[in-house]
This record gives sequence, structure tokens and C-alpha cells, in this order.
Amino acid sequence: MKKSTLTLAIAAAVFASTASAAAQVKVLDKTHQPAGNFLAYTEFELSGEPLAESLGLDLDVLDPNIADDPTPFDFAAGIESYEYSEEAMYALNYQSQMGPHLVNGPVNQARGGKLADLGKRVIEMAGAVGFPASEIPQNMYPISIPYVSGNPEFAQKPDTTTVNGDEVEITTAKGNSKTVQTVVPAYFRDYKTLAWDEASFDKAFNPAATGGILLKEVMWSQDFLGGMHVTATDEEVEAESAVMDQDGKHSLGVSAADGFNGMMLTEMSIDKMLIMQQQLGFDGKKLGVKFGPDYDPAKGPIWFAHKVAVTEGEQNGVKSIAGLKVTDGTSTLRDTWSTLWPVAEFFAFSDQREANSAQNPAFLAVFDGAPFTAAPAANTDANEGNDVVADDAFSLANNISNLLFKNIAALHYNQAKGTFVTEFKDGKQGNQVDTYDAAYSIVALSIYQRAKDALPVGYASAESGDVDLKTAAGKDALAMIKGQADFIIDHLVSSNGLVFDGLTLNKVNTLNKDKSLDAQFAAIRGLVAAYLATDDVKYKQAARSIYLAVEKNMFDKNINTWATVPGKATIHTPYTEAAISGGLREAILHLKNEEGENEPALELTTLTDRYVSWFRTVINGGMQLAEWMGDSGENQIKGSSSTDTDEDGVHQIIAAGGKFGTAMTMANKASVK
Repeated sequence: MKKSTLTLAIAAAVFASTASAAAQVKVLDKTHQPAGNFLAYTEFELSGEPLAESLGLDLDVLDPNIADDPTPFDFAAGIESYEYSEEAMYALNYQSQMGPHLVNGPVNQARGGKLADLGKRVIEMAGAVGFPASEIPQNMYPISIPYVSGNPEFAQKPDTTTVNGDEVEITTAKGNSKTVQTVVPAYFRDYKTLAWDEASFDKAFNPAATGGILLKEVMWSQDFLGGMHVTATDEEVEAESAVMDQDGKHSLGVSAADGFNGMMLTEMSIDKMLIMQQQLGFDGKKLGVKFGPDYDPAKGPIWFAHKVAVTEGEQNGVKSIAGLKVTDGTSTLRDTWSTLWPVAEFFAFSDQREANSAQNPAFLAVFDGAPFTAAPAANTDANEGNDVVADDAFSLANNISNLLFKNIAALHYNQAKGTFVTEFKDGKQGNQVDTYDAAYSIVALSIYQRAKDALPVGYASAESGDVDLKTAAGKDALAMIKGQADFIIDHLVSSNGLVFDGLTLNKVNTLNKDKSLDAQFAAIRGLVAAYLATDDVKYKQAARSIYLAVEKNMFDKNINTWATVPGKATIHTPYTEAAISGGLREAILHLKNEEGENEPALELTTLTDRYVSWFRTVINGGMQLAEWMGDSGENQIKGSSSTDTDEDGVHQIIAAGGKFGTAMTMANKASVK
């Protein structure tokens, strides 16, 4: 059995895997907001299996039923962080009913618009990946585009009728081991009783909410559809060509089940982007303004308004969009980078440009006309000047990412100061700089630059590639990345090494003197992204310095994790968890001690210890509201009334609060002390 390098390094000193007894996590607000939730869960995904594997772990040794094996870090990252991020996506996309149904979206409308048309499409997609249609969960409610928020508590009692499952050996987070007989509740295979509280929904669209779930979808789609498998055995194989799925032996997807989810998520992503392209363009006066690849904000900006109220209709017996009205027409930086990142990922995922000779053949097979429409030749040749508006996956990503990139530059980048500002309103740039949003704008731009230049994205977004197109847009993105990273270093770092939360641009640049936990880890995340994009070591050194300042000034020994002010309660939101997960991952991968460096706080084992203590104290301690069963280690055991059978502190959905239970999502706000 192959052990990770981390296992060997800490074999003599395994640290505690449970949350500090002194820590108290009090959930203040359970509201689900896709914007923050799925930014956090994307960072969780990247800080999951990919992180553990990068440190030498053989993923085959992980077992969700054997807690803390090979190490607490391997389990927290490779099982809990990774699986929570996937489970929450299905809770919103397939179960919640928090948005219009896919059957009434533009993709299905174009093929007839009836339930039967969507049913045929789902069967077609299942066939493309060799997934038996009989195994598709019943009463899925795939949403086309999510509402801005809602309470994830269930509207009725989930169907807990059970059938026998498997006999498994479990070792819990508390070290208890036994062999158990599991049972499978009806809601696991039939989602009809898992709808959320309809009365709580804020029935409006918001770009960051759309971008949040779109980012989650495309990250998992790239994972699920990044290879092929032998249809008869379900064995994963590398795609040797884009026509390998046509040989009668192989199917799309790394497995049949994963491939099916990849198909569904891709279909849902395309629907979102079509709605954005067809219905959500806004010029400050009217909604539904058309834009194309020749978009030039200097001739009149078009953007995605901060909030668009939805008049909900009903078609095919389910929700539809009957009307849209702008209630907040502002262009915000957070909305812009939150959509630019996922659309850039989707650009790379669906890239069919002739110049990109390094594209994964498995991805080319997905978008070769079956099961998803290929891009027109005008959009894949070397001439960007002849690009056209179209409704295939790549053309949508190409058109929308172009709009978002030009807007982040024209509406939100203050060229004279070299920084992004938070708002464009009433035809003018604002003067507020928010450290968190500025730092994550660097992250989004780095993905856009890599996508345009045909460099790897997704799990490989720190790696070099066989092709580098060095596009004009890529060069412009790099210039803004450098400008913003320099601004953070020059203007936002305090005398004690921590970063300020932001400032107001004026003659003296008035600082926001707050120094939140969110801003520190976001700055680390953004500066490492700048370092990887530019190869300028000063950004790496700046990120190291901020991390060391966080350790010195913010680590609270009483709760064994960080606090804005040690000894006092810190308010955590999904944006906090996103920044910590992302910033700490970058520290583990890129800021840890190398030969000749001996900072104790940047030793690999210290960093991974911090990861586990934060995750177990804050996430398992209360921010993660509930847990699905199976892949994350939770089981329903025959004859047992326990709803936390892996003893990690996170309960099954039926016992997670509320009258009938709560979906497996993240709290909107919690106090940690």
C-alpha cells in the first residue's frame, strides 16, 4: 500500500482529529446563498483530493468509512472537504426546487419544450456515458438557474422508508470500530420529499449566485468528463482520441455514474449561459440587450445587473420564468469576478479552437456534435474578428467571457491607481477598494488568461502546458493581475504585516482599518495566483509574509484555529471558509518551507495540522449543516437511532434542524469562539 509523504512525515506525531473542546460554533443564519456557498465549495473541491494527491497520497487507500486513515489530513481533505463540495451541489441543483425547472429553460424550449423532450434528452445523455436509465434518481428537479437565496430546511418530512444496504466496517472520528449493516432510505433514490421551504426563496437572479453554482458545475464536469471508461467494466481509461467513444467499447466519462452527472451538469450550465446571453444583458435602461463577440464597452457598456426580480410562472407543471425586472442595476466587482471565473473555466472545458492542439480528447468528444453541439468554424479558427453569436457551449463561453473580461477592465479597473473598485453605477466607477474582491479578481483573471492562452485550468491551474497561445487578451489580463497585486502590497499591508480590508481612493487613500480573517486569506490566495501567473517571486514572498503575520496575530490557541481577534468571537460566512480553504491550500502547495528555509509556521506538518484543526473546529463544528450518506462517511445503520454514525459532529439531513431536517449545505453565518 502506497503511503503519502505526509503520512511518513507525521507517523510519529499524529495530531488530534476532533475539534477543540473549547471551541463553540453557533449558527446564526442557515440561509443558503449560492454565491458564497459554491465559492467555498469550489475551494473545498480544490483543497480535497487534488491537494491530498499532490502531497503524495494514493487516493485508492482512502475509505470514507475509516476515519483519519492514512492521516487526519488525508481524510479531512480527500474525503470530507471533497465530498461536502459535491453533495451540496446536488442539494441545490437536483433537490431544492429553488429556481425554474430545466424543462422550461431555453435549451429544452428549442427542442420542443415538453417534459417528454427533456426525458428523451436525459436518456440520450445517459446512453452516451453507458449509465442505465433505471438508475437515474426519481423525481429529480434540475433547476435551470438558481434564485439568490433560500432556507435549506425541508418543506415536508423526507421519506425514510428503508431497504437493506451493505454490511460495512466503520471506524468513526472518535476511533470506535465495528461491523454494521446499513440501510438505504427512500429519499436517497427518490428526491420528491427533499424540496426546500418555498416561502423562504428570494425569487431573483444575481450574477454571483449564478456564477457560484456555474463554477461548481464546470469544476465537477471537467473532473467527471476528463476521461473515458470501458463500457462493459466501468474501468476508467485515458482518452486516446476524440472518437474513442465511437468504437463500441468505450463511453464518455471517467465512469458511468460520474459521466451521467457530468452530462446533467453540462446541460444545466449551458442553460444558464443561454439565459445570460439572451435575457440578462443590461445597459442601464433595459434588460435583454443583445451583445456579441465584437462588444466594446466604450461604445456603450452592457453588464449583468446585480439583482433581477423574477415573476415566477408555471409550465409543464413546474416553475418557469414568466417575467424579469431589474431591481438593482449596479455592476459589482463581486458579481463580475464571480461569473468570469466559471465562464473562463467553461471556455477551457469546451475549447475547440484549432490552435489549441493540447485540448483533452475526452473534452473534444463531449462537444463534437453528440451529445453536445459543436461550435461553428468561425468561432474555432484563428481569426477572432469573425466570431459570431451562437448557442453551443463554446460559443456561449467565448461570448460571455469576452463581455465579462472587457467589463472588469473598463467598468471596474482604475487604470491610474492600478486597482479594482467595487461598483460601476450611474455610468461611473466607484472609489471603494475591497481587499477580498480585489484579490479574487486576480484569481478569476488568472483563470481567464490561462483559458485564452490554452494553458491548463481546473485542477491543473498551477501547471505549465504544451501550448501557450500568448493572446492579446491574456497579456491584458496579466497586466491587470500585476497592477492589482502591486496595489495590495504597496497600499493595503499594515505595519504588523496584516492586510486592511480595503480603502477609499482619494488623495490620501483613506484606509478601512479593519483587518478581517477573510481579507488575510483572500490576499494570500490572490497573491499566490499572481505569483503563478507572472512568475514574480515578490508576490510569493508577500503572501508568505501575510501568512506569518496571521499566525503571529490571529492564531487563537484556545480554539486551535484563527480568529480576527484571539479570545473574541469571529463571524464566519461561506466567504470566510472559501478564503481560508483557498489561502491555506496555496500556502501548503507554494509557500511551505523549501531547502534553506526554516520558518516553523511554514513547515508542511504545521500547515496540514492547521488545515485539520480549522476544518474540524469550524466546518464540522457547525458551518456544515448536514451530511448526505455514503461518500463522506455517514451511514444509516440498521437498528440504530444515531444520525451521526461517523461521529464527526455533522448530522444526517433528517436531524440537522428545522421541522423536517435541513439539506447538506453551509450556514450563511456562524459565530466561532
